[in-house]
Amino acid sequence: MMWTAKLKGGRNKSASADPVSFSLKKERFNGVVLGIDPSLRGTGLSVLSIDRGEPKLLFSTTLRNPQSLSFFDCLKNIIQGVQSALSQYPIDVAAIEQTIYVQNFQTAQTLGMVRGAILAVLVQRDLPIAEYSPLRVKQAVLGYGRASKQQIAKTLQQMLSLEESLPLDESDATAVALCRAFEK
Repeated sequence: MMWTAKLKGGRNKSASADPVSFSLKKERFNGVVLGIDPSLRGTGLSVLSIDRGEPKLLFSTTLRNPQSLSFFDCLKNIIQGVQSALSQYPIDVAAIEQTIYVQNFQTAQTLGMVRGAILAVLVQRDLPIAEYSPLRVKQAVLGYGRASKQQIAKTLQQMLSLEESLPLDESDATAVALCRAFEK
């Protein structure tokens, strides 16, 4: 009853004394988002500027770590890459993809350590951090949670007016950043 009255522009008499005001329009996010798709061998980073709801890609890269590098050298490269992006752009918030179901325990453990290293860098900078599941990211960008990585890349190419699709790790990071921008 209250929501029906509110949607019609009226007020419910029983709610007239309620000091809480509801708004049906959410305030749009404006700012710079660092999106991260964590991985030991190919972490995607993306920096998006959102101005009045319009996203603009400022930067994207894949932090590649060859098989010949030790685990700790890979972590060092990832940390340095995240720190570099944070020092080059005025980041307001960070968004990182959550760990998904992994069949191999060793892989899950490695991904957890990579995420931990990245999160430590973000926490040191006192940045607000949002985490999103891959399903949530796809729903936010495409409206469909089972979209392929290629569909995401193609959609982002069109949405951001890019000449070509981003590499998959970078498109995933960009989609995570967009998810954060759409959330608010």
